[in-house]
Amino acid sequence: MGYKRAKMFLVGISLLLVLAACSGKSSTPSSDSKDGDKGGENSGEPQDGGTLQIGLSANPQTLDPVKYTGVYESQVMRSVADTLVVYSKDLSEITPSLATDWQISDDLLVYTFQLRDDVFFQPGEYQDGRQMTAEDVKYSLERSVNESVMNRLNGVTKVDVSGEFEVQVHLETPNAALLAVLTDAGNSIVPKEEVEGWGDEFGAHLVGTGPFAIKDWKKDQQIDLVRNDKYWGGKPHLDGVRMKVIADPNMMTNALRSGDIDVALDVKGQNRELINKDENFELLTIQALSITYLDLNNKVGPTADVKVREAIYKATNVDELVSGVNQWGGAVRSYLPLPTGSWGYDEELEKLVPTYEPEKAKELLAEAGYPDGFKTEIYVGAARVPYATIFQNQMKENLNIDVEIKVVEWGTYSDTVSKGNAPMSIGGWSWYPDPYFFLYQLFHTDQLSALGNGKGYDNPEVDKLLDRALSETADQDERAAIYQEALKIILKDVPRIEIDVQEATAGISKKVQGYEVSADNSIQIVHPNGANVWIKK
Repeated sequence: MGYKRAKMFLVGISLLLVLAACSGKSSTPSSDSKDGDKGGENSGEPQDGGTLQIGLSANPQTLDPVKYTGVYESQVMRSVADTLVVYSKDLSEITPSLATDWQISDDLLVYTFQLRDDVFFQPGEYQDGRQMTAEDVKYSLERSVNESVMNRLNGVTKVDVSGEFEVQVHLETPNAALLAVLTDAGNSIVPKEEVEGWGDEFGAHLVGTGPFAIKDWKKDQQIDLVRNDKYWGGKPHLDGVRMKVIADPNMMTNALRSGDIDVALDVKGQNRELINKDENFELLTIQALSITYLDLNNKVGPTADVKVREAIYKATNVDELVSGVNQWGGAVRSYLPLPTGSWGYDEELEKLVPTYEPEKAKELLAEAGYPDGFKTEIYVGAARVPYATIFQNQMKENLNIDVEIKVVEWGTYSDTVSKGNAPMSIGGWSWYPDPYFFLYQLFHTDQLSALGNGKGYDNPEVDKLLDRALSETADQDERAAIYQEALKIILKDVPRIEIDVQEATAGISKKVQGYEVSADNSIQIVHPNGANVWIKK
């Protein structure tokens, strides 16, 4: 299966994304927003120079591909390092990047990639900007196999160098989603010398083949990137990029309006309206492949009992929760553990979701042995405190459950949830249209002790179905049907509460040209898919 066949395999996702965006449960941008639009007005020929300043809504902990756990980190990594293949702008197909072409064996067990021969690493502390070869691809991918905290290359047995610029990726079992997996920033190609030279500090000194190199990183403050003049994909228009950590959403908007930043990410609440009404800025929005959910610990504590989990779900007024947090738009209620833009989504399955019935919830909780409720904790990052607060009030009122809100920074959140030490937690998941990224990563037992399945969900029948969806066929419709069978079981087990489907948003200065928001929440400043942002002087 070559590139053209792979393209045909993925065709149709765009249409599904459009249909999902037009469905009754999709978000509707305000009349002044530019839904999926490009930043700034078309102002003629691109101009070179300038530094783009972007506000990040959370603090990256590491830029090491095998250690990162959050979209906040990948948003930086994608400008510094490259993957073998990438998604197109609309996420409808997988296209070349460091690999120019690929073939897939009929049994889906061997993927052979031809590599570019004009790619050079950025100069670092332990190499001077040498050429990338197949050995680097082998090293990077096998490192991901052995060390990825998110098991991003689960099932890969080895990577063979079959030529100076050719590699073969071997799988233990067939994996129809491997190309999509290889687009993940966690599978970026890096030089062995830098990884081994820096050791545990490599995450603060990422070196790759991307359009920008790290110049300076002031922890908890900002990351400065400088143009890579030897970038294989063509010259970036910008001299550099500065990414500032601004966790407070109001401060983020103020920074945009005062000119301290040019792009504000994750604009929420009333700040959407403030940006929409300011003629100097634009609010870019698109329905994202991004969901918010409330995990319930399936292994320990009261929520290990499915009756308790169902009681909590039935005592949660999800509509009130979503509307209370998103009074100014930006999200709609979620029903399934998939975003509506995924080609595996099936509205018929929404009927299986527990309905809001507080009295029935009380009966279930009593049957489980907790007629008077209990005390518990919920772990959240600062941005999700509003969700936790409304949920806390609902639990006290409807079930006499006392929920203590534990507000922690990302590193602590990720560690606590991954290890199964959070009784409850509110998380978000943003990835690609393939259901693999949402269902396998969050519900398969291979992901126990990883962030996705820190809740400890364990159902052998679901495991079998999720494995089948990868190994039996490459046909998208057939895979979707298998995923939907898995969803029926998952919904019956009530492992968590689905909250909302988010919009990807960015407030931008009108001097920024060519900037687009992506449904996967990635930042695409210079990208093989054609992006090359510039600043109008």
